Amino acid sequence: MSNFRPTDRLTRYLMPPRVDEWLPQRHLARFVVEVVEGLDLKAMSKAYRGSGSASYHPSTLLSMLIYGYATGVFSSRKLERATYDSVAFHFIAANDHPDHDTIATFRRRFLPEIEGQFVEVLKLAREMGVLKMGTVALDGTKIHANASRHSALSYEHAGNIEAQLKAEVSELLAKAEAADQADVPDGMSIPEELALREARLEKLAEARAKIEARARERFEREEDEYQAKLAARDAKAEATGRKPRGKPPEPPVEGPLPTDQINLTDEESRIMPVAGGGFDQCYNAQAVVAAGSLLVVAAEVVQAANDKQQLQPMLNQLAVLPDALGEVETLLADNGYFSAANVTACAAAGIDPLVAMGRQPHHPPLAERFADTPPPPENPTPVEAMAYRLKTPDGRKLYALGKQVPEPVFGIIKSVLGFRQFLLRGLDRVQGEWSLVTMAWNLKRLFVLCPAG
Repeated sequence: MSNFRPTDRLTRYLMPPRVDEWLPQRHLARFVVEVVEGLDLKAMSKAYRGSGSASYHPSTLLSMLIYGYATGVFSSRKLERATYDSVAFHFIAANDHPDHDTIATFRRRFLPEIEGQFVEVLKLAREMGVLKMGTVALDGTKIHANASRHSALSYEHAGNIEAQLKAEVSELLAKAEAADQADVPDGMSIPEELALREARLEKLAEARAKIEARARERFEREEDEYQAKLAARDAKAEATGRKPRGKPPEPPVEGPLPTDQINLTDEESRIMPVAGGGFDQCYNAQAVVAAGSLLVVAAEVVQAANDKQQLQPMLNQLAVLPDALGEVETLLADNGYFSAANVTACAAAGIDPLVAMGRQPHHPPLAERFADTPPPPENPTPVEAMAYRLKTPDGRKLYALGKQVPEPVFGIIKSVLGFRQFLLRGLDRVQGEWSLVTMAWNLKRLFVLCPAG
């Protein structure tokens, strides 16, 4: 005879349940709510007028956003739906249901304030004894923009379309002047067709002007680099008394290139190479991760596909972190960040860099792995000192951590949480959203690292 539990969905509760009873005592949603309610959200609260219909408290909406990003629910519509479908969101929203417009408006409106809470979460992690700076690792990952690469328009193609539209405008004006004599196709409204083409011409002109402005900025930057290379080449020739080897540097080209592009959906995103081959409309998300805890201690979004110029800005972010968080002693990074200037910048900041100076083989020869450490150089430059440290057993062991510190964080954010594309558009908003993503990751990680009970 079968023995099953009864399934009864109709019996009324004799006593109404409390929201607090809906979740186990140790649950990520409880942890997020507890942390957010301990943050200073006065700046957000004071921004409300206090008149009209009652608003949802910032702590409720921020808890919903953080828990959503920590569990793979990102869009405002899905967050609203989750307040009906998910017990955890029922708990966070206190059995209320903020609509998607309220959630989306809150996220856009208070992105700078949310970004400011990133450091407060790090302070909490430090107080709990979880965060220890010491060794950190820097890496970047490409994250898709909220725009299709098929919405990108090149400078050359924009010129071709502009010429075509101007020719069509001339043809329509001619038809309008000869409307009594010429046959106008059925259904054609010449004023509407002219207005449509003039609006498109205006947008094309704006797009071409922005591409030209970017080209001017690029030319100024490349001209400075070109002059610096020439000066270095002349100084070397003067010091050695002979002409330097190799070809002299090529001067930069002024003006936009035919292939220079702008995306009409998110003009601040860029075409970048992506993993697996090919190109897509992306942003380059940078993160500095603490080696012991895998907590993100600094995060930034940039438009450059190359990581070479990103080390100094991340050093600047580390420099402004509160002293109470501790000091960074060693910075690990892959070959994409290597340059003599970057190594020197680390040394100037009082940080020991361990940046790969070339591609590391996956299976080095046995003799190389167990070779004796060479003698240290005398009066080494920062690059020479780092190169020597990378050859020591301790240096090799420490550098190996760089492969297992930021990559798991990016992998979990992308593959487990499912955050592979920004919802917001524009560099400033994307930066705020990346801070929200990494803060949600930090709270999720902190919850795991905290002892139960």
